[in-house]
Amino acid sequence: MKTMLTIISNALCRMTGRNAGARVVVSRSFADFTPQATFNIKKCDLHRLEDGPPLAAELTRDQGLHYYRTMQTVRRMELKADQLYKQKIIRGFCHLYDGQEACAAGIEAAINPTDHLITAYRAHGYTYTRGVAIKEILAELTGRKGGVAKGKGGSMHMYAPHFYGGNGIVGAQVPLGAGIALACQYQGNNQLCVTLYGDGAANQGQLFESFNMAALWKLPCIFICENNKYGMGTSVERASASTDYYKRGDFIPGIRVDGMDVLCVREATKFAADHCRAGKGPIIMELQTYRYHGHSMSDPGVSYRTRDEIQEVRTKSDPISLLKERMLSNNMASVEEFKEIDVDIRKQVEEAAQFATSDPEPPLDDLCNHIFYNNPPLEVRGTNPWSKLKSVS
Repeated sequence: MKTMLTIISNALCRMTGRNAGARVVVSRSFADFTPQATFNIKKCDLHRLEDGPPLAAELTRDQGLHYYRTMQTVRRMELKADQLYKQKIIRGFCHLYDGQEACAAGIEAAINPTDHLITAYRAHGYTYTRGVAIKEILAELTGRKGGVAKGKGGSMHMYAPHFYGGNGIVGAQVPLGAGIALACQYQGNNQLCVTLYGDGAANQGQLFESFNMAALWKLPCIFICENNKYGMGTSVERASASTDYYKRGDFIPGIRVDGMDVLCVREATKFAADHCRAGKGPIIMELQTYRYHGHSMSDPGVSYRTRDEIQEVRTKSDPISLLKERMLSNNMASVEEFKEIDVDIRKQVEEAAQFATSDPEPPLDDLCNHIFYNNPPLEVRGTNPWSKLKSVS
């Protein structure tokens, strides 16, 4: 269906005798756009639940543009991190989130800023959605003092208010998340904790211990498995006897969600949050998603899956393209508007990258600062060169 912009543009071409393909700049007011629309979304699979999330989701124009900007920013930020890593400006471990943006954007759209969130090492997207500036994230990746953890945390260790970072030990964040949920319950503040892990961590014993305690104590915890189909280089079918991760809590209710659709994720997370706040205890969500990069930057990502498979997901299920097409086909935004957003995001990411490559590294005197124990014993063999350093918290 032609947009009103196309119709007006073609009419002006005919009036002025120009070729229909000629560029005509036509301004549109907000009144020209559809302010709100309702979309059918994929039904969730349920475990130990009689009712699940709705099959339709309302989207306002402002919400759609906000979700688009959020996902596109994460995408561009990760692509820039990829570039900086290949230039050997970023070193060490680096796990990128591109392809999974609908998970972060959808979850954040459904919970409160005062709710808590903890995740694994693929943490850049959540660091951004929890309020950290792009330049602070990229500067942390490049090890500069302007980074969110002052250049000493790197890719896996970034933090923000109510965000407990990425965690490098596989699955270790899950019992921590249960503990945060216990604190919410103890304080009676009506808050909850979103605890994220990947399909590769889903077989860790500490997950099941956490599930057990959370169920016994009815903790307000949403356990979310971001199932991107591959744990490092191993497909879920080769790693798990049961790939129904939303059922793996056994006695805990679960839902399986299309993690490539930001509206599906949002509605499912709202449902899960309401479940927790009602005092019904924990719930498990499995978000079926996909990562475009390899497991980490050291993994090309094409030795255990084909390029055709990756391209098919990009073509048919890309979360950013899906939202964009929904809005365009319902006259909720214009192509030009999305282009302006893209240009603005690219500019922000480039400026952030410039900061991340020019900001100085933290001085040696800061090496021992901000550690948990203020006066660590330094009389240890091999530490004499560092004995002059003092810890400042």
